[in-house]
Amino acid sequence: MDGEKAEKDMSLMSTTEQYLLGLKAGKVLRKIHELTAPEDMLDWEKRYFAVMDERIDEYCSSGILFEGSDVVIDYMEHNRSLLRGRPQCFLHGDYHEGNLMVSADSEIYVIAPPDEKFGNCGDPWYDFKTFGENGNAYFSTGLVRGYFDGEPPQIFWDVLTYYIVTAALTSIVWKKYHNPDDLPEALRWNEEIARDLKDGHSPLMKWYLKDFYIQYTDGIPYKLKAPFDFLFLSKYGKVFKVFDNQDSGNICFGVTDGIKKYFIKFAGAPTARACVSAGEAVANLKRTEPVYHDLAHPNLIRLIASEEIGDGFAMIFEWSDAECMHPMYPRSRQKFLQMTLETRYQVFEEILEFHIHAAKKGYVAIDFYDGSIMYDFGRHKTILCDVDFYSKTPYINQIGRLWGSSRFMSPEEYQLGAVIDEVTNVYTMGATAFALFGNDRDKCIEEWKVSKELFNVAQKAVSKERDKRQQTIEQLLEEWREARCNR
Repeated sequence: MDGEKAEKDMSLMSTTEQYLLGLKAGKVLRKIHELTAPEDMLDWEKRYFAVMDERIDEYCSSGILFEGSDVVIDYMEHNRSLLRGRPQCFLHGDYHEGNLMVSADSEIYVIAPPDEKFGNCGDPWYDFKTFGENGNAYFSTGLVRGYFDGEPPQIFWDVLTYYIVTAALTSIVWKKYHNPDDLPEALRWNEEIARDLKDGHSPLMKWYLKDFYIQYTDGIPYKLKAPFDFLFLSKYGKVFKVFDNQDSGNICFGVTDGIKKYFIKFAGAPTARACVSAGEAVANLKRTEPVYHDLAHPNLIRLIASEEIGDGFAMIFEWSDAECMHPMYPRSRQKFLQMTLETRYQVFEEILEFHIHAAKKGYVAIDFYDGSIMYDFGRHKTILCDVDFYSKTPYINQIGRLWGSSRFMSPEEYQLGAVIDEVTNVYTMGATAFALFGNDRDKCIEEWKVSKELFNVAQKAVSKERDKRQQTIEQLLEEWREARCNR
């Protein structure tokens, strides 16, 4: 397996798995650093600045300026002492997940030859110089915590910030001569660093999750902001799956008692990505109970019971072995997107039929997106979930931007005082067609996978002008089926 393949494999991991991989990678790097440098090795501070001072001079002579360049130069000049007396050890030189292989049993193997720049030896923390370049805060956080067996000391961030700032500045001249197309991005990155330094922040903190905790229940890991007692789950059985990536403040569990499986949605815990307080999450979840009862339908996940428990609120649903369409579940999404066009036609029509049912019940769909769409390959059935924000009509937009994914939201869902109704949902359903058969961001014909006639129906549905859309979801379904017959 090469580096590119390793990175592709990581893209299929959940954020919790990425964090745990980072933990292992940090422990492996610490093992590498047990190989100490030769005793006669020249002082690290002198070796480092012998290389970097020359590069800094090259930048200063280049005449290339960016906003805040004086702040960066001043920072580097006044913080040189951070490198004084730094220990030295064997360095890998290019340590990041692209140079890691992960075996089937989750063991990590390091690939790629070490960097020769400093003779393979130097400050052990210099091996973190690519920290955050992948943009993956979960892996990066795990890497640091695995290396230190917990939170790192502040001096680590100070020293690493110095390396990152120096590397960013000195990269400008290299890109000018060797990769000029990347020069604008290098300047933008240096400007961002300058703003962080001016505000007294380390540019590294955007890639480190300080309020982050991994907890296990029945051997299954999941992320939280702080520990929380989920012992009450044993009432329903043993946990076999956790969904911890929601921003709603809910966390969901797959639980089995050995005979039946349940899907338990719980509010009240300090979830990692919550954008509301635990109390607000509980209140929001409680409000959804009558929605699931009112909208009961063969394609909607079935609510079995609900209760106040564990200092929060739980809703217990029937479990479905279905695959979700949303990218937050990469393995599931990959399987979902491998379904045939005929199956996608079935999924789309079942989604429309459910929302026709919802409209007849007097509900408007709010916050419907690809995370609400699942498909059970065993039963050949579409399963819809997460209808928590569906509301009774008439509904007026009272907050401006409503909840939801921008890929599925109509113009009126951004407009304070706008009417949100079935015509709004026609837009959402049209966007769903693009998600299933094309590109839900651009909604262009170039990436449309089926007939031009069907494209015209979907394009009409996502018109920014309400009166140009189909006026009911039933009309959309009729036009879609007619276009399928004529394709």
